[in-house]
Amino acid sequence: MGGLKVLLTNSTLDLRTGTELYVRDLALGLLRRGHTPVAYSTRVGKVGRELRRATVPVVEDLRRVASPPDIIHGQHHAETMTALLHFRNAPAVFFCHGWLPPEEAPPLFPRILRYVAVDDTCRDRLVCEHGIAEESVRVQLNFVDLERFPPRPPLPPRPRRALVFSNYANEATHLPAVREACARARLALDVMGHRSGQPCDEPEKFLGRYDLVFAKGRSALEALAVGAAVVICDEAGSGPLVTSEEVARLRRLNFGIRALREEVSAGALASQIARYDAADAAQVSRWIRERAGLEDALDEIVALYQEVLEEHRGAGPPDADTEGRAAADYLRWAQTDIWRERESFKSSSVIRLRDRLLAAPLLGPTARALSRRLSR
Repeated sequence: MGGLKVLLTNSTLDLRTGTELYVRDLALGLLRRGHTPVAYSTRVGKVGRELRRATVPVVEDLRRVASPPDIIHGQHHAETMTALLHFRNAPAVFFCHGWLPPEEAPPLFPRILRYVAVDDTCRDRLVCEHGIAEESVRVQLNFVDLERFPPRPPLPPRPRRALVFSNYANEATHLPAVREACARARLALDVMGHRSGQPCDEPEKFLGRYDLVFAKGRSALEALAVGAAVVICDEAGSGPLVTSEEVARLRRLNFGIRALREEVSAGALASQIARYDAADAAQVSRWIRERAGLEDALDEIVALYQEVLEEHRGAGPPDADTEGRAAADYLRWAQTDIWRERESFKSSSVIRLRDRLLAAPLLGPTARALSRRLSR
């Protein structure tokens, strides 16, 4: 099969956060392999401009895409459905990246032939909360661009420098507890992320300077790939130091919300810092670099695209009446069920923290923009 035309959707292409960077890395990887990715979002900013500089087309209006895609790689339900209704003959795969955000809820539509979860937690959301048949669901674990994040020199026997690597770290969230735990261990601590006022466009240039990193999700994966020891931690809770015994299990959770089983406290974090083991951290990093690279993920994602295209060709042309009813059902769902999910999400601890941050007099414009994103 020749190069594929792939339309990638996302609610925003602005701040350097999880799904935006997933689209960026995937689009650049597809482009390198001779495919034609196009990125669609109604909110295009920093990440969208980065993609355009790399010659990936980026649009805010699908009427600008004159050549229909072969397949839609859908992220976030509204953008995915917009693409499906605009391109009436293209099949889709829908990727779910989160347990809580309402925009990650999967839409039901006949031409969405596969649903992909980036971890076992998201798989359970698809199957156990939204009724997606198990045979239609795949788990495609998150990846890291190994060329962008090369390995650092060997870690010292005792950690000297630590980093909080999180867009959500701030004096009103988990940063004070991390700072206290690091002070007890006599660790110098830096912070990198939007809410701290220290955003970083190229974390790959700085991660190698740190021996111990406090992070979750994609940030944790990137730090592990570089070779730092990582304690899973964010505003939602804290988890363990990632060890060679637990890395396989924690990766299946995307080093995310299911791994954050304890409240953030200096005591809990200090106990994990005390488990630091340079040799074991090196073993963990080798494991990640052998199994979590972008190129292997691209192989699997492109194979899934081809599988879906073959199934779509065998199914015959879409039935307009069936799709019309599905679109109507989606609109009802978006106005009722998703509204309730959004209201529940607004009352969650994450959003209550956001409201505390918005009340802080010194909170800068960057953090306010990120806070607005959480409430979408």
